[in-house]
Amino acid sequence: MTTPAPLRPAAVLTQLFVSSRPVSWINTAYPFAAAYLLTTRQIDLTLILGTVFFLIPYNLAMYGINDVFDYESDLRNPRKGGAHGAVLDRRLHRITVWAAGLSCLPFLVYLVAVGSWLASLVLAASMFFVVFYSAPPLRLKERPFADSMTSSIHFFSPAVYGLVLAGATWTWQLGAVIAAFALWGVASHAFGAVQDVVADRDADIASIATARGARWTVRFALVCYAASGLLMLGTAWPGPLGSLIAVPYLVTVWPFRNITDQTADTATRGWGRFLWINQLAGFLTTLLLIWYALLTA
Repeated sequence: MTTPAPLRPAAVLTQLFVSSRPVSWINTAYPFAAAYLLTTRQIDLTLILGTVFFLIPYNLAMYGINDVFDYESDLRNPRKGGAHGAVLDRRLHRITVWAAGLSCLPFLVYLVAVGSWLASLVLAASMFFVVFYSAPPLRLKERPFADSMTSSIHFFSPAVYGLVLAGATWTWQLGAVIAAFALWGVASHAFGAVQDVVADRDADIASIATARGARWTVRFALVCYAASGLLMLGTAWPGPLGSLIAVPYLVTVWPFRNITDQTADTATRGWGRFLWINQLAGFLTTLLLIWYALLTA
């Protein structure tokens, strides 16, 4: 038996980089930054450090821990190894967990020090779901429906945290925005889970898709995307225009509404387009937020 080559620092950093899903960094940093900035209307150290935290350490913790505990499933999954995440060398598992914890720690210490007790509670809850989505004993990703809800929390909780940290005044319109964001997250996770039905079942990993089947899960995602768009109609102007952002997601997912478990892997085509739609959605959201900021200046 040959001895594995020693791990070089550059190789370790590359694997950690891939594991953190850089294509998705903006999906957590942007909600925090937008929520905090629109509330305080100023750029300060807390905004900068909070944005950096939700940009890289938060994602390394979320996705790195996932890659460690999903190792057996990832070995069977042909999607892994790029934008969809790394198949981590077993020797990197401990390093990944330590890197995630140590990279988050200084940011968490600062944010707790400058935030209220309520903001710290929201931050603690966000990190709880980041860890126990994948890690035992809860491993929420293997609890159908809880998996989609927890995944959604990963993305809308930075926005909630930014609002609470900045001392935002909560209104029902603001609540509708967060609820719409939450439904978008549920739909996105559910649709993403469809393509992994075979790999997850082979590894005895439960998910909303393995429990309910590919077809039902795709249709559930469609309902959630539609509900997300409808909720935006009840928000403060120009928020109702945000309902149109749901349309590209509905158009992308609709062709897979009759998918079967046997053909579930074809949903990867839709998921590939989803990653680009996120960029368009982010651009349109930015325009709406700038418009809102000008109207409320």
